Amino acid sequence: MTVIGVLALQGDVREHQRALQEAGVDAPAVRRPAEVAHVDGLVIPGGESTTIDKLITAFGLREPLRQRLAGGMPVYGSCAGMILLASTILDGRPDQEPLATIEMTVRRNAFGRQVDSFEADLAVAGIAGAPMRAVFIRAPWVESVGQDVRVLATVTGPDGATHPVAVRQGNALATSFHPEVTGDHRVHALFADMVRSAQTGAPS
Repeated sequence: MTVIGVLALQGDVREHQRALQEAGVDAPAVRRPAEVAHVDGLVIPGGESTTIDKLITAFGLREPLRQRLAGGMPVYGSCAGMILLASTILDGRPDQEPLATIEMTVRRNAFGRQVDSFEADLAVAGIAGAPMRAVFIRAPWVESVGQDVRVLATVTGPDGATHPVAVRQGNALATSFHPEVTGDHRVHALFADMVRSAQTGAPS
């Protein structure tokens, strides 16, 4: 069976595990360096990106993660996970080290504080059916992307501009929102398909 780990340092770990299991994959928690080697893909949940960044270092996960990601392991990051996958972080901690898996600049807490959390119906490229109900909680947005990054969904921010909130580059997927909390698990199904395609070498 395809194995997609969930980085279990902070955030909605169980919710992501349930969504992945619904997509037909095994979804163990990942906390130790040795566990990184035994998954076919990885989900990085939301939470506090600066805290997760510190815990990645404390648990000795940074180099194992970077090696697997550089080798093409599929990865999906939601909210804080999106921030950690960015090549450049705005409004982050000065010593924060992004995993630099997706060529994008991401702004932390771009939509505001906890009280500014909101929901929106989004059409997401690559996901068929009705628009997704997307939940944004202290969410980032993407300020700019590299030429190899595909923007899958956008929203209008409080600044009146349109900002990407779902992107993909190769085997890496990221969303500003939390699809694990709504019961609509189509993003997880998409990611599971990406991982299966990477296993077989088929395009996705």
